[in-house]
Amino acid sequence: MLLTWQNGIIQDVVVQTPNTKSFFIESTDAPAFNFNAGQFVTLDLPINPRPSQRLRSYSIASWPNGSNVFELLISHKEGGIGTTYLFDEGKPGHEIKFRGPLGNFVLPERLEKDCCMICTGTGVAPFRSQLHYLFRNGLAEKEIHLIFGSRYKSDILYYDELIALEKAHPNFHYHVALSRETSPEWTGHKGYVHQVYEEICGHGKKQFDFYLCGWRNMIDEARQRLHDMGYTREDVHLESYD
Repeated sequence: MLLTWQNGIIQDVVVQTPNTKSFFIESTDAPAFNFNAGQFVTLDLPINPRPSQRLRSYSIASWPNGSNVFELLISHKEGGIGTTYLFDEGKPGHEIKFRGPLGNFVLPERLEKDCCMICTGTGVAPFRSQLHYLFRNGLAEKEIHLIFGSRYKSDILYYDELIALEKAHPNFHYHVALSRETSPEWTGHKGYVHQVYEEICGHGKKQFDFYLCGWRNMIDEARQRLHDMGYTREDVHLESYD
């Protein structure tokens, strides 16, 4: 599907972690920006004379609510021209061009099986969108697990918000795995996401739909482990970030 470029303006910027920000973008071409939870947009950034080298895609972290403002969760990538531009120039009032919504990383209208969302870093963005959409519209009838992986406690995104969501919905279970955290104050899981979903899924003995989003190495390993546990390609859906 060919989509035209749209005009937007940055309304607000919120610091989430030392190297991650939320950019709230208003679509100025329409009174509402309609999308499906889990989709992404592509930005055209003035960072290269070649059009193909200016494009950067980011998952939408907010949920469909009928407004014309959406949130992008973006981490500054060392040496990344696109994220450096956004972190330096992307301030309230800054105009930006975007195309979208795009992508098929979406949930079915009704969950047929229990759902296990596995993510690292900003890969939590589409899941945050989907979770809020499900719960706000009464569509979450199955058990839902969100497993978030990162290195340190300071890297955790939307922690308080997701804890509150877990307390409000007994069928939602939030798990955090930190691979390098050594502080005794952290009493959660220390390690990688793989051990968490293996324990939850009974090493392949339970029916689940899996959704993977985040760092490519995590996704590659998770796909192999899930295959070894007996899950099929139809059970696993993914969105990879470089």
